[in-house]
Amino acid sequence: MIDWISTLHSSQGISQIIQAGGIIALTLIIFAETGLLVGFFLPGDSLLITAGVLSNPLHPQHVPALDPLFLNLVLCGAAVVGDQVGFYLGHKTGNRIWRRPDSWLYKRKHLEAAQDLYQRFGGPAVVGARYVPILRTFVPFVAGVAKMPYKNFVFWNISGGILWITSLIWLGYFLGQTPLANRLDKLIVVVVFISILPMLISVTKRLRRR
Repeated sequence: MIDWISTLHSSQGISQIIQAGGIIALTLIIFAETGLLVGFFLPGDSLLITAGVLSNPLHPQHVPALDPLFLNLVLCGAAVVGDQVGFYLGHKTGNRIWRRPDSWLYKRKHLEAAQDLYQRFGGPAVVGARYVPILRTFVPFVAGVAKMPYKNFVFWNISGGILWITSLIWLGYFLGQTPLANRLDKLIVVVVFISILPMLISVTKRLRRR
């Protein structure tokens, strides 16, 4: 399982997923990572960057089935619907989830980190969490548990989903016509590091407090 997850986050693994599954695979992964608690390990940011790179006709590994405009539209829909599902699950589950014991697919610490972000920033946390692995899976759920007003959540959800998908898809697209696209493995490492940097800072602060 660990080897499979490692491959899933590699440039080669991500490229193979995109080339084999196309938009359908991308849609399912984005939906699962944002809407289902078990999808927290999926490679959202690096997947979007790579999809943008491969959608550029000037890139040597261009995938003809990936039209960047259509890709952008479909994945925005998947991201928005995914967060809606996460919010619904949190709203229906309520506080019962806090009594659940840790398992491979569920870690209370992830929920606590998401709750901390939500309590500090409220609605904007739904947008900011889009760019942070794990938190983008759990923050919508926590917003549902906290009974965030539905209209407010819809606004922040749509805003965050469009911003996240559009920024990373088109960043990848424009990188696809530069020499950086030939070092996709290095680019993904940088993207992942930047994505998890806020979480690393938060963990460091907690450890220093203790």
